[in-house]
Amino acid sequence: MIVTLTLNPSLDRTVEVDRLVRGSVIRAASARLDPGGKGVNVTRALLANGSRSRAVVPCGGPDGDQLVRLLAAEGVVLVAVPISGRIRSNIAIAEPDGTVTKINEPGAALSAVELDALAEAVLANAASTDWVVVCGRPPPQAPADLYAKLCVGFAAAGIRVAVDTSGPALLATIDARPALVKPNREELAEAAGRPIDCLADVVDAARRLRSMGPATVLVSLGADGAVLVDEDGVTLGDSPVGRPRSTVGAGDALLAGFLAGGARGPDALAEGLAWGAAAVRLPGSRMPGPADIRRDTVRIDRRPDLSRPLVSQG
Repeated sequence: MIVTLTLNPSLDRTVEVDRLVRGSVIRAASARLDPGGKGVNVTRALLANGSRSRAVVPCGGPDGDQLVRLLAAEGVVLVAVPISGRIRSNIAIAEPDGTVTKINEPGAALSAVELDALAEAVLANAASTDWVVVCGRPPPQAPADLYAKLCVGFAAAGIRVAVDTSGPALLATIDARPALVKPNREELAEAAGRPIDCLADVVDAARRLRSMGPATVLVSLGADGAVLVDEDGVTLGDSPVGRPRSTVGAGDALLAGFLAGGARGPDALAEGLAWGAAAVRLPGSRMPGPADIRRDTVRIDRRPDLSRPLVSQG
């Protein structure tokens, strides 16, 4: 069982257009509405592929009610904790070449009572749990060490914690020694305090993060694949996508596949890459199922050329 905690969930509306032109009236080729939030996506991907998962989320307002209905329609086991505010709605504009422009609302601030209720909900649903996955940016006005405190509390209950966040929250959480962190290239550069231009930069920064506490660092690099740094060393992998449709949720699918694949070593990285690439081939923030996943396109390299420049932002 994997329990996910998403403190800032959303409704994600994705609109596909032929070309995005500022100041113009644009006719949409299609539109879809999906439940959103990084942890929510991890649970959706796990459940779509037969892995047990449960999502804990704050829910408030009409959009919160809609989120509950959408997740119920997908068969997601949801623990919805009532809040006084309303959850956010996001918009993604996708162009045919895979370029996605996102507009994300800030979301609702959560009170100390609401945060405590969410943490208690995780622990109440953590029986036989392998991982708790804490994902996304903290809600507005949350203290920078919020995720760090959650990590300490969950670890004290004997649960491994994976964290996918950014900025000050990521740096504070690293000191709490989570079992796994999953930054992308931009987040890794922010944490390292310097640009990430080639694979050597990625590996060096990931090793530095790992030396500060996390047992495993998984870095998503978009079209450049992913780098895994753990007790087995450094592994690079990629899974090329010829015709990308949407990158929304691809990193969440990568993390879900990595956890489902055992969360260690090249085999888990390969599984994560296959899930992430499958998500890129799908519209909106739809999570891939078994029929969408192609493991034959994954390439794993235990001795990568670290001087190779990176082409994507991750």
